[in-house]
Amino acid sequence: MQYTKLGNSQLQVSRICMGCMGFGDAKNGQHSWTIDEEHAREIIRQGLEQGINFFDTAIAYQSGTSEQYLGRALRDFAKREEVVVATKFLPRTPEEIAAGITGQQHVEQMIDTSLKNLGLDYVDLYIYHMWDYATPLYDILDGLNRVVKKGKARYIGISNCFAYQLAKANSLAEREGFAPFISVQGHYNLIFREEEREMAKLCAEDNIAMTPYSALAGGRLAKRPGETSKRLEEDSYAKFKYDATAGQDSIILQRVAELADKRGVSMTEISLAWLLTKVTAPVVGATKPQHIQGAVKAVDLVLTPEEIAYLEEPYLPHKLVGVMAQNTPAAAQESHVWSTGSQKIQRG
Repeated sequence: MQYTKLGNSQLQVSRICMGCMGFGDAKNGQHSWTIDEEHAREIIRQGLEQGINFFDTAIAYQSGTSEQYLGRALRDFAKREEVVVATKFLPRTPEEIAAGITGQQHVEQMIDTSLKNLGLDYVDLYIYHMWDYATPLYDILDGLNRVVKKGKARYIGISNCFAYQLAKANSLAEREGFAPFISVQGHYNLIFREEEREMAKLCAEDNIAMTPYSALAGGRLAKRPGETSKRLEEDSYAKFKYDATAGQDSIILQRVAELADKRGVSMTEISLAWLLTKVTAPVVGATKPQHIQGAVKAVDLVLTPEEIAYLEEPYLPHKLVGVMAQNTPAAAQESHVWSTGSQKIQRG
């Protein structure tokens, strides 16, 4: 495993971040393909043994049971100071807004719930899951800064935002003396490269770490034509994000398979090796031991400039999908939602 600094922080993270959206009680979430605690613990243990020290979850994942599974496993298998734990918080609900709960109060309530779920005193990275148009940006940043000052989070990150929003937020943070966002978790992989338009340039200039989700496009970048899996069959949201462009994306998938055969490696290794040339640490979901193995092997796979160009050449611009397609004040009111037990959230 290789390690690197996470943006403008002192966090030393593995080049692979284990995504924990696949962990949790399926009865408390929308995903039928999630795995139970026994299997999640084994995946986490194996990840630790192979050098992964960076773990990403969210309060939204299966009503907090993903956080609970992760927290219990890390307490049993790792020393707290040797792992980097990230979790994400939800926007204010209409009920909270009606009750007069401020953005600052909301952030603190969210972190307190996550810390209880995780069984931790602090998280290393606390992530603003998606832009909340119903709450002033100042209130969110002020709330996050208070969380950092109280020692409940070491650093803060953001997910599902536009480059201008991240730049605007960090400009406000600098002006007010608030903690800045040191990382961004966006939708980025070999068949969805819209982050390269502006976000990647901003992050490179300001040393903001990119830790993208959907690194394997819901498994599409790891499967040959005709191969399937429970997630490919049952993940309706991934179908919503990728099925419309399946025709144009198939050319890239064919090239990934071709290079995998040529190099004697898996498609997972090729796809992640490409992404690792672009970002700090992709968030890679794992529900089977081979998912970890492929991700870890990708760290040491070096693609040639010619191979990178070959993979990139067929790409065509894509429309925004998922949370980012809904990332406007009007669309946010009609967004796709998922249940988190206590509230509903835009899916992302």
